[in-house]
Amino acid sequence: MAIHYVCRHCRTFLGSINRSSATEIQLGLHSLTPAERRDIIAYDSDGEITVKVTCDYCKQALDNNPELSLLASPLQ
Repeated sequence: MAIHYVCRHCRTFLGSINRSSATEIQLGLHSLTPAERRDIIAYDSDGEITVKVTCDYCKQALDNNPELSLLASPLQ
């Protein structure tokens, strides 16, 4: 089983980590609130985990154009 990282805005696949070699503490996921966990982490029926983060490209676009954050899908 693995933890997959994808951009929450453009849905670009950013990478995977073998779940057996990483703990939630090592990944920093333990510090998320329950609401943040529901928004950021998704579990599938096979035990795979998807973590939604912001890629560098989308972060730069949002930093340069903060009004994009008001849109439901700003960078699609």
